[in-house]
Amino acid sequence: MHTLPRSQQTGSELFHRALATASGAAGGTFGLAALPVELPVSTVIMLRSIADIAQNEGKDLSDPESVLSCVEVFALGGRAGSANASESGYFAVRGMLAKTVTEAARFVVERGVIKEGAPILLRFVTQVAARFGLVVTQKVAAQALPVVGALGGGAAVNYAFIEHFQEVARGHFTVRRLERLYGEDKIRTLYDKIAQQLFQVRSTVPSHRRDSE
Repeated sequence: MHTLPRSQQTGSELFHRALATASGAAGGTFGLAALPVELPVSTVIMLRSIADIAQNEGKDLSDPESVLSCVEVFALGGRAGSANASESGYFAVRGMLAKTVTEAARFVVERGVIKEGAPILLRFVTQVAARFGLVVTQKVAAQALPVVGALGGGAAVNYAFIEHFQEVARGHFTVRRLERLYGEDKIRTLYDKIAQQLFQVRSTVPSHRRDSE
C-alpha cells in the first residue's frame, strides 16, 4: 500500500485491468494447474487497484483501518444475490465485519506491526475469505470450461473479475466519503430508500426478462 502514489491517477483502473487480464491470459494458457499461482497474483493486483480507488476517495492508507477496509471490499463484492438488498446486502456485510475491522485496526496500532498469527486478524481474514470464496468458485468454474479456460478465455474471466471488484470498491468508498460529509445515519437512510425502490422496480419485471438482462 505504501508504494501507491499520493496523486490521483485517472488511468490506474485501466492499468490494473490490463495487468489482471495479462495474468488471466497467462494462467489460461496452462489451465487450472496454474491457478495456485495465478489467483494470488490477480488478487494482489485487485487489492492495489482497490487501494488506489480508496485513496482517490479520500482514505488515508497510513491508517490501518483504511487498509483493512480495502481488504473488506473482497467480502462486500462476494455476496450472493439476495431478495432484499437493504437487509442482506452492503450494510449487512459491513455490520458483520465492523467490530472485527475496528479491533484488528486497534491491534495493529497498538503493536505497530501486523502479526499473521494474531487471532483477531485471522478472524477478519476468515470472514472475508468466506465471502470472497463465492466469487473465486465462480471464477474457477468458468476457467474449467474448455472453451473459456484457454488464453483468451482466461483473460476475459480476469477482466470481469477485477472490473467487478473495482466497481464494488468505487461504490464502497464513495459511500464512506459521503458518510464523512453528511453522517452515517443520513446516508444509511437514503441508501435503504434507494435499495427498496430498486427492489420494488425489479420485482415488477417478469422473471424471464430479469434472466435475460
